[in-house]
Amino acid sequence: MMSRFGTLRLDRVSRSFGRHAALSDLRLDIAGGEFIALLGPSGCGKSTALNCLAGLLPLTGGEILLDGERIDRVPPERRGFGMVFQNYALFPHLTVRGNIAFGLRMAKVPRAELLRRTDRALGLVQLTGHAHKRPGQLSGGQQQRVAIARAIVLEPRLVLMDEPLSNLDAALRLEMRTEIRRLHQSLGLTTVYVTHDQEEALSLADRLVVLRDGVTQQTGTPEEVYGHPANRCVASFMGYRNMLPVTVTGTRPGGRLALRLGAAELTGVDRGGLTAGSAGVAALRPEDLTVAGTGTPGSRSADAPPPGRVPAVVEVVEYHGREFAVRARLGGGGPVHFRTPRALAPGDAVELTAAPERVLVFAGDGADPARPSGTASRATAGTP
Repeated sequence: MMSRFGTLRLDRVSRSFGRHAALSDLRLDIAGGEFIALLGPSGCGKSTALNCLAGLLPLTGGEILLDGERIDRVPPERRGFGMVFQNYALFPHLTVRGNIAFGLRMAKVPRAELLRRTDRALGLVQLTGHAHKRPGQLSGGQQQRVAIARAIVLEPRLVLMDEPLSNLDAALRLEMRTEIRRLHQSLGLTTVYVTHDQEEALSLADRLVVLRDGVTQQTGTPEEVYGHPANRCVASFMGYRNMLPVTVTGTRPGGRLALRLGAAELTGVDRGGLTAGSAGVAALRPEDLTVAGTGTPGSRSADAPPPGRVPAVVEVVEYHGREFAVRARLGGGGPVHFRTPRALAPGDAVELTAAPERVLVFAGDGADPARPSGTASRATAGTP
């Protein structure tokens, strides 16, 4: 059984390198037993946050408290945390058993206890039959299992994982995602997991922390972040590939907005406090657009499409098995991406539609998508 704690608090944690702020004012409470994913593009500050937690980087601002006791000045080896690195960091001259037992040997754990815990860790990661092998004789997925076993055998209070699956192929990533979640649940681990893969984060975490340029954009459950992104930055990172410039032509009940996209009329959900005449950005996932009609270019007047329909001309079609991924060109010249089971071809004219609740409308006109805005962002940041 892993050592447990009540709350790990990151209070205004910041880290700068010279004049560059890699992490700014991170505030987060982590409950014992939670799985937290730090999510964002390269350079957003997620690995910096993890290294600050591990003690590998000193803070330049704020503090880290474990059950009220400040630990950010405690050396890494005394924090009782386990670390799983992106590149596995295994000792090539040691066997699987030797790699897993290394930390226990350094801690001078009695031999009988060392053997018991090492055997248990081997069983948990399903590598008992490979205990005598060296890392070079293992697959990438098996090496990552060794790295995870080496971390959990120490029975850490917190497990830190820095993009542990990024070096694996797609099939192995899926397999290891399941294994990591199984171990987290069965052992009662508390885990902080760094990734740039939003699907990985959604499938694993209890809560997500989305970062950009060292600034927290949104903190919430996978359902909250996926379905209710706080701003354009989060929406873009969570799969809203289409960011379409629109003009608000009016307001409707229930927080809905009437929109104009070129000659087309749409309805969307207000996520930026917009009013009639405002410039906005309509965020849409490709899978939320439906082909409502097809034809040939010019077969229907582009000046007056039916309300709720957006005309476009297909440019690129990619076969993805059960469906096609399509890039088309809107009447105004901008690109739009959608998915459809229909076998379309370049040059086909289509009319696209989307349910109003799937069209999220954020402020446009140069509003900064990298900074949280409005109550949605503030409400989901901070403590659970």
